[in-house]
Amino acid sequence: MILEFNKLEPAKRYKVMSQSIIPRPIAWIVTKYNGVINIAPFSYFIPISSEPATIIVSIGHKSSGEKKDTLLNILETKKATICLIDEAHLEKMHFSSKELEKHISEADSFDIETKNILDNYPPIVNGVKSAIFCDFYKEIELEDSKTIPIILKVNSYFFEDNVIDEKLNINLNNIGRSGKEYLKDSIKVTPPALK
Repeated sequence: MILEFNKLEPAKRYKVMSQSIIPRPIAWIVTKYNGVINIAPFSYFIPISSEPATIIVSIGHKSSGEKKDTLLNILETKKATICLIDEAHLEKMHFSSKELEKHISEADSFDIETKNILDNYPPIVNGVKSAIFCDFYKEIELEDSKTIPIILKVNSYFFEDNVIDEKLNINLNNIGRSGKEYLKDSIKVTPPALK
Protein backbone atom coordinates (compact mmCIF):
# COMPACT_ATOMS: atom_id res chain seq x y z
CA MET A 1 0.00 0.00 0.00
CA ILE A 2 1.25 3.45 -0.88
CA LEU A 3 -0.37 6.41 0.85
CA GLU A 4 -0.23 9.62 -1.13
CA PHE A 5 0.06 12.26 1.56
CA ASN A 6 -1.25 15.06 -0.60
CA LYS A 7 -4.57 13.14 -0.69
CA LEU A 8 -4.76 12.52 3.08
CA GLU A 9 -6.30 14.98 5.51
CA PRO A 10 -3.93 16.26 8.25
CA ALA A 11 -5.44 14.11 11.04
CA LYS A 12 -4.82 10.97 9.00
CA ARG A 13 -1.27 12.07 8.15
CA TYR A 14 -0.60 12.58 11.85
CA LYS A 15 -2.03 9.14 12.67
CA VAL A 16 0.19 7.42 10.10
CA MET A 17 3.36 9.29 11.12
CA SER A 18 2.80 9.07 14.89
CA GLN A 19 2.16 5.32 14.76
CA SER A 20 4.97 4.38 12.38
CA ILE A 21 7.91 6.64 13.24
CA ILE A 22 8.37 5.04 16.63
CA PRO A 23 9.38 5.22 19.30
CA ARG A 24 9.59 9.00 19.37
CA PRO A 25 11.30 10.55 22.37
CA ILE A 26 8.95 12.40 24.69
CA ALA A 27 9.90 15.13 27.10
CA TRP A 28 8.65 18.07 29.07
CA ILE A 29 9.66 21.44 27.70
CA VAL A 30 9.88 23.91 30.56
CA THR A 31 9.67 27.63 29.91
CA LYS A 32 9.21 30.60 32.22
CA TYR A 33 7.73 33.98 31.46
CA ASN A 34 6.43 36.70 33.81
CA GLY A 35 7.05 34.37 36.77
CA VAL A 36 4.82 31.58 35.38
CA ILE A 37 6.46 28.18 34.86
CA ASN A 38 5.03 26.38 31.85
CA ILE A 39 5.61 22.61 31.64
CA ALA A 40 4.33 20.95 28.48
CA PRO A 41 4.97 17.48 27.02
CA PHE A 42 6.17 17.12 23.42
CA SER A 43 6.84 14.02 21.35
CA TYR A 44 7.62 15.71 18.04
CA PHE A 45 11.22 16.56 18.85
CA ILE A 46 14.57 15.07 17.98
CA PRO A 47 18.27 15.99 17.76
CA ILE A 48 19.29 17.15 14.29
CA SER A 49 23.01 17.87 14.67
CA SER A 50 25.86 17.61 17.13
CA GLU A 51 27.82 20.42 15.45
CA PRO A 52 26.21 22.78 16.16
CA ALA A 53 24.41 20.83 18.88
CA THR A 54 20.79 21.41 17.97
CA ILE A 55 17.34 19.94 18.55
CA ILE A 56 14.18 20.51 16.55
CA VAL A 57 10.73 20.57 18.13
CA SER A 58 7.42 21.01 16.35
CA ILE A 59 4.89 23.05 18.34
CA GLY A 60 1.22 23.16 17.47
CA HIS A 61 -1.48 25.63 18.40
CA LYS A 62 -4.08 25.74 21.15
CA SER A 63 -7.63 24.63 20.35
CA SER A 64 -8.47 28.34 19.99
CA GLY A 65 -5.91 28.66 17.17
CA GLU A 66 -3.53 30.74 19.30
CA LYS A 67 0.15 29.82 19.53
CA LYS A 68 0.94 27.53 22.45
CA ASP A 69 2.44 29.09 25.56
CA THR A 70 5.65 27.10 25.11
CA LEU A 71 6.28 28.68 21.72
CA LEU A 72 5.36 32.19 22.86
CA ASN A 73 7.63 31.87 25.90
CA ILE A 74 10.58 30.59 23.87
CA LEU A 75 10.20 33.37 21.31
CA GLU A 76 10.04 35.94 24.13
CA THR A 77 12.82 34.67 26.42
CA LYS A 78 14.95 32.68 23.91
CA LYS A 79 15.34 29.91 26.55
CA ALA A 80 13.91 26.42 27.19
CA THR A 81 14.74 23.43 29.35
CA ILE A 82 13.94 19.98 27.95
CA CYS A 83 13.41 17.34 30.65
CA LEU A 84 13.56 13.72 29.51
CA ILE A 85 10.85 11.53 31.02
CA ASP A 86 11.07 8.18 32.75
CA GLU A 87 8.26 6.03 34.13
CA ALA A 88 8.26 7.81 37.50
CA HIS A 89 6.95 10.96 35.80
CA LEU A 90 4.59 9.34 33.28
CA GLU A 91 1.27 10.13 34.97
CA LYS A 92 2.05 13.79 35.73
CA MET A 93 3.52 14.25 32.27
CA HIS A 94 0.36 12.85 30.71
CA PHE A 95 -1.94 15.08 32.78
CA SER A 96 0.19 18.15 32.06
CA SER A 97 -0.84 17.88 28.40
CA LYS A 98 -4.18 19.47 29.35
CA GLU A 99 -4.62 22.96 27.95
CA LEU A 100 -4.40 25.71 30.58
CA GLU A 101 -4.70 29.48 30.49
CA LYS A 102 -1.36 31.26 29.96
CA HIS A 103 -1.26 32.65 33.52
CA ILE A 104 -1.77 29.20 35.11
CA SER A 105 1.28 27.03 35.75
CA GLU A 106 1.27 23.26 35.22
CA ALA A 107 3.71 23.07 38.13
CA ASP A 108 0.99 24.38 40.43
CA SER A 109 -2.00 22.72 38.76
CA PHE A 110 -0.51 19.21 38.65
CA ASP A 111 1.79 19.38 41.68
CA ILE A 112 4.97 19.10 39.59
CA GLU A 113 7.97 20.12 41.68
CA THR A 114 10.78 22.00 39.96
CA LYS A 115 14.26 23.07 40.94
CA ASN A 116 16.68 25.59 39.51
CA ILE A 117 19.92 24.07 38.27
CA LEU A 118 21.37 26.65 35.88
CA ASP A 119 21.06 30.41 36.14
CA ASN A 120 19.20 32.15 33.31
CA TYR A 121 17.35 28.99 32.25
CA PRO A 122 13.95 27.61 33.26
CA PRO A 123 14.07 25.03 36.07
CA ILE A 124 14.10 21.27 35.63
CA VAL A 125 11.35 19.00 36.88
CA ASN A 126 12.50 17.63 40.20
CA GLY A 127 13.60 14.00 39.94
CA VAL A 128 14.30 13.84 36.20
CA LYS A 129 17.54 12.08 35.39
CA SER A 130 18.44 14.24 32.41
CA ALA A 131 17.66 17.72 31.09
CA ILE A 132 18.89 19.88 28.22
CA PHE A 133 19.29 23.65 28.58
CA CYS A 134 18.62 25.29 25.24
CA ASP A 135 18.67 28.66 23.50
CA PHE A 136 16.36 29.62 20.66
CA TYR A 137 18.19 29.27 17.34
CA LYS A 138 15.70 29.51 14.48
CA GLU A 139 12.03 29.22 13.56
CA ILE A 140 11.22 27.30 10.40
CA GLU A 141 8.33 28.33 8.22
CA LEU A 142 6.29 25.42 6.88
CA GLU A 143 3.78 26.60 4.34
CA ASP A 144 0.18 25.56 5.19
CA SER A 145 1.32 23.95 8.46
CA LYS A 146 -0.57 24.00 11.75
CA THR A 147 2.68 23.41 13.60
CA ILE A 148 5.71 25.62 13.97
CA PRO A 149 9.08 23.85 14.00
CA ILE A 150 11.80 25.61 15.95
CA ILE A 151 15.45 24.77 16.31
CA LEU A 152 16.98 24.98 19.77
CA LYS A 153 20.73 25.12 20.36
CA VAL A 154 22.03 23.01 23.22
CA ASN A 155 23.88 25.11 25.79
CA SER A 156 24.30 22.60 28.63
CA TYR A 157 23.22 19.07 29.52
CA PHE A 158 22.31 17.86 33.03
CA PHE A 159 22.59 14.24 34.17
CA GLU A 160 22.05 12.71 37.59
CA ASP A 161 25.39 11.28 38.71
CA ASN A 162 24.11 7.68 38.74
CA VAL A 163 23.21 7.64 35.00
CA ILE A 164 26.53 8.79 33.52
CA ASP A 165 30.11 7.67 34.07
CA GLU A 166 33.48 9.37 33.53
CA LYS A 167 33.64 8.02 29.94
CA LEU A 168 30.25 9.63 29.17
CA ASN A 169 28.47 6.29 28.97
CA ILE A 170 24.81 7.05 29.70
CA ASN A 171 22.17 4.71 31.10
CA LEU A 172 18.66 6.19 30.92
CA ASN A 173 15.24 4.54 30.89
CA ASN A 174 13.35 7.22 29.00
CA ILE A 175 9.76 6.88 27.89
CA GLY A 176 9.06 7.11 24.16
CA ARG A 177 5.81 7.63 22.28
CA SER A 178 4.20 5.01 20.06
CA GLY A 179 0.93 6.28 18.64
CA LYS A 180 -1.32 7.05 21.62
CA GLU A 181 0.71 4.85 23.95
CA TYR A 182 4.10 5.23 25.58
CA LEU A 183 7.01 2.81 25.30
CA LYS A 184 9.43 1.80 28.02
CA ASP A 185 12.04 -0.85 27.16
CA SER A 186 9.89 -1.79 24.10
CA ILE A 187 6.87 -2.49 26.33
CA LYS A 188 3.74 -0.44 25.67
CA VAL A 189 2.37 1.54 28.61
CA THR A 190 -1.20 2.80 28.26
CA PRO A 191 -1.63 6.35 29.55
CA PRO A 192 -4.18 7.08 32.30
CA ALA A 193 -7.44 8.71 31.29
CA LEU A 194 -7.37 12.50 31.42
CA LYS A 195 -9.69 13.84 34.10
